[in-house]
Amino acid sequence: MTSRPVRIGVQIQPQHADYATIRRAAAEAEDIGADILFNWDHFYPLYGEPDGLHFECWTMLAAWAEQTTRAEIGALVTCNSYRNPELLADMARTVDHIGGGRLILGIGSGWFEKDYDEYGYEFGTAGGRLDKLAEDLPRIESRLSKLNPAPTRKIPTLIGGGGEKKTLKLVAKHADIWHSFGDAETVERKTGILREHCATVGRDPSEIEISAGVGGKPADKGQALLDLGVTMFTVGTGGPDYDFSELRDWVAWRDQVNG
Repeated sequence: MTSRPVRIGVQIQPQHADYATIRRAAAEAEDIGADILFNWDHFYPLYGEPDGLHFECWTMLAAWAEQTTRAEIGALVTCNSYRNPELLADMARTVDHIGGGRLILGIGSGWFEKDYDEYGYEFGTAGGRLDKLAEDLPRIESRLSKLNPAPTRKIPTLIGGGGEKKTLKLVAKHADIWHSFGDAETVERKTGILREHCATVGRDPSEIEISAGVGGKPADKGQALLDLGVTMFTVGTGGPDYDFSELRDWVAWRDQVNG
């Protein structure tokens, strides 16, 4: 168990909806009580009509930073391949200031090949993209330390993924939050591997908040994941009609657990 309070995120997937609808969805999710509003960093829908309506991630986060007042915001997750790491650090710092210190810098190595092909990025291999992420994370951290003005706070870094040899090692070295996928058994096994990586790099694993993507009813999986140390639970919803019924259920469960 962990002493951290339970937090609930929602990924408002920026697909199959016009922006006015997405804007209303962000406002509604904050009103419901979501702790974090996420989008994602893709250029095309991930499901449904493959060439359907879609919007870019970081310009949207800047708009959300102005629109919202309480919830944290971030990408689940930024694709490291799409932006120079120094530029990404500056973008993150700027959105952090726009929102008054509410940005989470979610990042991963990238995987959606259509994005790469259509926008002219080299797709390469999964291992190569992870190696590049390992090179770029220190560059992002270095640039954040040099910017004037500095970020309003130490911007939390969220790393998404469960690769046991490379990704979890990066989590141990760089992440404030690890976003995991899978059932309780999978999370338990990978959490054990993460602890091993933390021991190798000399880091206390309790410093890393554990996040999980969830769906359905909290009664079905919430307590099992909480018992493994997960304290951030994120549901997803896509356009054109954003359904927040699961978000409401998880927010109500959060309030019960946190007392």
